[in-house]
Amino acid sequence: MKIRMIDVSGKDVVERRATASGRIMLGRETINRIRENKTGKGDPLTVAEISAINAVKKTPDVIPLCHQIPVDKVDVEYTVDDDSVTVTVTVKAKAKTGVEMEALAGVSAALLVIWDMVKMYEKDAGGQYPSTWITDIKVVEKHKENV
Repeated sequence: MKIRMIDVSGKDVVERRATASGRIMLGRETINRIRENKTGKGDPLTVAEISAINAVKKTPDVIPLCHQIPVDKVDVEYTVDDDSVTVTVTVKAKAKTGVEMEALAGVSAALLVIWDMVKMYEKDAGGQYPSTWITDIKVVEKHKENV
């Protein structure tokens, strides 16, 4: 089977929006450190936000058959609960194809950055991560409308 990028040249440019979310499960001590901004590497939410934006812009570099899309806006939001951090990324563009992969890439990168920045607090005595995992990465909503 031949691998190819889908031809979108015949499609109209429309306003596209996609929102994706995901969650990282963490110990209560780690959550408290995040809330109190007491992590050794700095503020994981700020660094994760920058990483999410970069991942959105670089999606075609990581997912080879994605089109390069001129991204108009990226919003990154967090919800810090007692046992997890939920990341939500919304991407907007005027394009011929959707921005779901960009939103998913942003969420994934943000969650990985959070893990990296707090992993020292999540390891058990054997150096493992028994109570740390990333879950529920999904497209929450996608939307398009003519411009």
